[in-house]
Amino acid sequence: MATPLADSIQRQDITLVADDGYALSAIRYSASGEAKGNLIMAGATGVQQRFYRRFAEHAARQGFNVLTLDYRGVGQSKPAELKGFQMAYLDWAFQDLAAAVDLLRQQALPLYWVGHSFGGHAIGLLPNHHALTACYTVGSGAGWSGWMSRTEGWKIRFMWKFVLPLIVARKGYMAWSLLGMGDDLPLGVYNDWKRWCKNPYYYFDDPEMAHLRGLYAEVKTPCVFATSVDDPWAPPRSRDAFVKAMVNAPLTLLDLQPPPDGQPYGHMGYFRESAQPLWDEMLDWLQSIPAHTR
Repeated sequence: MATPLADSIQRQDITLVADDGYALSAIRYSASGEAKGNLIMAGATGVQQRFYRRFAEHAARQGFNVLTLDYRGVGQSKPAELKGFQMAYLDWAFQDLAAAVDLLRQQALPLYWVGHSFGGHAIGLLPNHHALTACYTVGSGAGWSGWMSRTEGWKIRFMWKFVLPLIVARKGYMAWSLLGMGDDLPLGVYNDWKRWCKNPYYYFDDPEMAHLRGLYAEVKTPCVFATSVDDPWAPPRSRDAFVKAMVNAPLTLLDLQPPPDGQPYGHMGYFRESAQPLWDEMLDWLQSIPAHTR
């Protein structure tokens, strides 16, 4: 059932079913007036779709149909018991986000993508990325602590080596919420993420993932990869390391400066309400890309 928001935006809770049959919780926000395009909001690791509500509402007011979703194992797409739940980290792209693309591509509208952290990584993993008109991502980097500041890198290495292994051994999954850092994550996500974050070029350095370079080389969609100079986890040099695999996509790399009179971006501030000027820049850029470039 569609639910009207205070400013007349229609929000509908839907069930999105991936190709492997997994049911995902998603929310569809209908554009105010005539729709300019469809937009998928691809979130970060361990971040529930509700975090992106204000951005989704803002984009809907600007004329976009917006879809948000909780990846499997997260938020409203989490099983009753996370311990023992089997999945791989990249299922979020190969299955969950691919299902979002398949749903929205059915309409004769440009299909836009906004990604946050993992949501930027996912572009090159999508089996149907050719359906996207344009992509704008923020805070997407290679995940290696060596790209971070010395202090942040030490904290991250300590977490991976000492703190998280103890939590996972006790709980059977990555109980990240105990650290106040995000939603709890399945064991498969923890194992993959930990392994890849040891590498300067993330999963591109993993011999078992050698085929991914070929997948990313196939992407030809215009993309912006923006990151703030104050992002502790995905500073510009981390972003630069990651996008080296996107050899055929028209890329624009932006180093964002935190607003001088507002809250810093950090890694999560891109989608806090104070970042509305950035949201407008995202939406303006997406609309500037002609749909025929797909």
